[in-house]
Amino acid sequence: MPARVIATIPSPEQGVWHLGPFPLRAYALCILAGILTAVWLTQRRLAARGGDPEAVVDVAMWAVPFGIVGGRLYHVATSWQPYFGPGGNPANAVKIWEGGLGIWGAVALGAVGVWIGCRRCGVSFLDMGDAIAPGLALAQAMGRWGNWFNNELYGGPTDLPWALEIHRWDAAQGAAVRDAGGHAVVAGTYHPTFLYESLWCVGLALLLMVVDRRVVLRRGQVFALYVVGYTVGRLWIELMRIDTANTIMGLRLNVWTSMIVMAFGAGWFLLARHERSRPRPRDVQSHPAD
Repeated sequence: MPARVIATIPSPEQGVWHLGPFPLRAYALCILAGILTAVWLTQRRLAARGGDPEAVVDVAMWAVPFGIVGGRLYHVATSWQPYFGPGGNPANAVKIWEGGLGIWGAVALGAVGVWIGCRRCGVSFLDMGDAIAPGLALAQAMGRWGNWFNNELYGGPTDLPWALEIHRWDAAQGAAVRDAGGHAVVAGTYHPTFLYESLWCVGLALLLMVVDRRVVLRRGQVFALYVVGYTVGRLWIELMRIDTANTIMGLRLNVWTSMIVMAFGAGWFLLARHERSRPRPRDVQSHPAD
């Protein structure tokens, strides 16, 4: 028994800390860290292509709020029962700090924000998409650790050495449920799907940067590869998850979404062959924006 405990990955017993009347939520901090990382990396990548790195901040001012709203809308639309079903509370639909962002809605509406920002800044939408793709994957990798803090979105039970210890969780308090002795109640050990997806996204980001540097691609194809690469990983990870989800013909809704978006990304990649080629980072001078 002790060996099994040592072999598990622990989960936090608390996901919210209070600084006076202000709650500090790990979920929000992970998302914020991901956004800042994505902006920083996108600035470097856009500058390497001769673009203005400062434009990334201007575009992010549109993309981030659009993405957050889109992510929440997707989550509420595809998991509507807790908000609009029997016994649901519609007011909870706006409580984004309790978790619940759908990446599909975030990327879709976030892309609208990027398009608006690019139009206002005079930057090519396709070039910005190619520049942001690896950073977006890293942002997702970091954001997934918010699920770890919230003890949520895990896979089936397992006793593998990397099994994730999950507590019984009080979402309203942002902390583990405790027994009469004050100890956090452990629900069991499960597949750490948050970790699988985080590692997949890190690998995808590195792959995109290597391919972008070594392969002659057309405008828009790096982002298309991100779409295909992410959905491939999300597909098998989604099939492992056991959290409650709506289904269509026996498959989770997000499985269908993954397959549809994957086909869209593959089609985008093929259509982008007709776009102009662009200089790779190594073909640009050290200080292209000066």
